[in-house]
Amino acid sequence: MRSNQKDYSLYTPVYKRVRKRIETLFSQLCDQFMLKRNYAKTLIGLSVRILTKITSVTLLQYIILKNGKPINNLKYALAS
Repeated sequence: MRSNQKDYSLYTPVYKRVRKRIETLFSQLCDQFMLKRNYAKTLIGLSVRILTKITSVTLLQYIILKNGKPINNLKYALAS
């Protein structure tokens, strides 16, 4: 809580876990899959590129889930 913040309420642990998972996923999309660096020339091209990157993350998470490992470790999805 900051000193100038009013009506601050603590988040429940469930919301903290969900928020951490979402922020980790966005960070991985931006860093590992270079989501921000996109050289598409049309809106359709941009949407297709973003859709393929999100689809690849979803597929990697499915592979990780089937192998019984933590979901957000995308770098090590295909290792071992």
